[in-house]
Parts: sequence; structure tokens; C-alpha cells
Amino acid sequence: MGTLFRFPDPVNETSARLVAAGVVALGLAFLLLREGWLLVPLTYGFVARVLTGPTLSPLGQFVTRVATPRVERVLGARRGIGAAAVSRHVPGPPKRFAQGIGATFTGLASFAWLADVPGVSYVLIIGLVGAAALESVFALCLGCIAYSAIWGCADCDDIGDRLRQALEASQREADVTPGPAQAASPVVSRVGPSPAVSPARN
Repeated sequence: MGTLFRFPDPVNETSARLVAAGVVALGLAFLLLREGWLLVPLTYGFVARVLTGPTLSPLGQFVTRVATPRVERVLGARRGIGAAAVSRHVPGPPKRFAQGIGATFTGLASFAWLADVPGVSYVLIIGLVGAAALESVFALCLGCIAYSAIWGCADCDDIGDRLRQALEASQREADVTPGPAQAASPVVSRVGPSPAVSPARN
């Protein structure tokens, strides 16, 4: 039973970002369709991940077992490195705290929906989607920043530097990737003058 209610530490950041992408998709579905039942999987997912990590979370299970291995395999192949080298692991407690904030937001949104105050639900889910989008796209975890401000976290202090480095790395990759014209152009090797051949003597 003790192993069930356990959050992974460290956490694979690829998995964390993919879970955040799933949250964005569910949150946008709720905002566009305005169907209250969509708050159920959102709220349950956060509560399950706070209590058990990915163990009882369908989204967490899909991400850790299916999505993360495939994404890291593709990224590793593109960079010419192994899939294991793509993984970046970060401390678990800040991520768990962030999941707790998500559970609070979705729980309040569900309560507001049941209380027939949908406007409050929309505002809360908009904030949740914005935070999850930052996590998914830029690896910028607002909950981790809050955790660091309250309790301190050595790895969480360099969020800004990590974001800057990620943007610079993306720019470098874009600069070195050859365009179609460059890829199709023939490679011309420079060959020096042919050595003189002495006439054969009979």
C-alpha cells in the first residue's frame, strides 16, 4: 500500500511535459465545448497524480508507458544520440506540488460548475491551461517556481537559465539544419594540381 501512494523522485521531464500537453488538450476541450463532465477526468487526473504519481492516472500511464519512450526515441535519433541521453530528470517534490495546485484549480472549477457559476470555472481552467502550456512548450513549471520560493529547490532556481538555454539550442539547431537547396547541392572537393608525369625513357 505504501508503494501505491508514492510520487516518483526524480521525475522524467519529458513525461511531465507530455502530461501537461494532455492537460492543455482537456482544458481546451472544456473551454470550447463547455461540457461540465470534462472537469471529471481533469480533476481526477490531478488528484490521482498527487497521490500516486502516474500509477492511477490514465494519462500518466499512457505518457510513461507509450508516449515518452517514443518521443525520446525519435528525439534521440534526430540528434544522433541514444534515447536515454534525451531524458532529463528533475526533483519530484516540486512537480508534486504543481500537481496539487492543478488539483486545487480543477476542484474549485468543478465546485463552481455545480454551484451554477460557470464563469468562475472558465477563469480557473483558462489559468490552468496557460500554466500547463508553459510547462509543455517551454518546460517552465510555475508550480515549481512557487515551491522554490516557499521551500527552496536547487534545481528549480535555474528555470530562467534553462528556458534561455533551450531557446538558444533550438536556434542553433535551426541554423545548422541544411535547407533543401543546400542538401541537394553536390559536394565539390578541392583537388590540387596533378603531379607532373615524367616522359618514359626508352
